[in-house]
Amino acid sequence: MSEITDMVTKRVRKDVILSLLSRGMRSDGRSNFDYRNIEIKTNVLSSADGSALVSLGNSQVIAGVKFDIGTPFPDRPDEGVMITSSEFLPSASSEFEPGPPGEDAIELARVVDRGIRSAESFDPKSLFIEDEKVFMMFLDLYILDHQGNLIDTAGLAAISALLSTRVPKVEDGVIVRGEYSKKLDIKNIPVPTSFARIGNYWISDPLKDEEDVADSIMVITTMDEEHVC
Repeated sequence: MSEITDMVTKRVRKDVILSLLSRGMRSDGRSNFDYRNIEIKTNVLSSADGSALVSLGNSQVIAGVKFDIGTPFPDRPDEGVMITSSEFLPSASSEFEPGPPGEDAIELARVVDRGIRSAESFDPKSLFIEDEKVFMMFLDLYILDHQGNLIDTAGLAAISALLSTRVPKVEDGVIVRGEYSKKLDIKNIPVPTSFARIGNYWISDPLKDEEDVADSIMVITTMDEEHVC
């Protein structure tokens, strides 16, 4: 019975959203391609080497960057390694549960990671230390509040955190915590933009209710007006 109720509720919600879109409206008063207000705060985690908190409307994601030392991949011996992960905190949504990352968390981390790599935001060779030693840069994304469009929120948090990141000082092959040698050199800034198709209408920056009834969702990451990542 609950499955039938969910289907009916979703159908009714979609009909309401389609009715609004047919009149050029959305439930929060925006037009189809308006974005919600964006707020970015950097250096919000004192224990991280770089961090940022991004609010996109009522969606919130915090990103933290931390360095360690490891061995490079055999086929890229002079390049450091970036590892991106995301965690959907249960307090962010009633849909999130404790435990290992689910498919949505893995997908979000991969899309954000792919945008940064495709944009060549930084040179991995700048994270080389010495033979068989490179920096391992961990980019962790934490979903604090889910009110729709988490990929754009997380993408902005990720690049904002990288822009604030400082590379630690190394002495005798060991990181000196709290001391830094330079800022991470960010060359390009990738910005993801998410679109949802509901019926015959396309909208940007979808709310969670809009995502729930969308027929499809598309994410395009760009560096500027001319370059698509």
